[in-house]
Amino acid sequence: MEVVMAKYKKKPEKMTPEELALEKMKLEIAEELGLGEKIRKLGWENLTARETGRVGGIMARRLKKGK
Repeated sequence: MEVVMAKYKKKPEKMTPEELALEKMKLEIAEELGLGEKIRKLGWENLTARETGRVGGIMARRLKKGK
């Protein structure tokens, strides 16, 4: 799975393993929600606040559950 990131973020080569894991989780959740194609075509910046909030909320829940 290719990491699709916003333009202002670090390049994947310069990211720590933890940062890469979070980006991967974010993309996996977006795919589960059916947003993968939209992200690949238009980028993260074109998601609505509702869509990004949903991704972030699920990420937070999974991170909390994992600890």
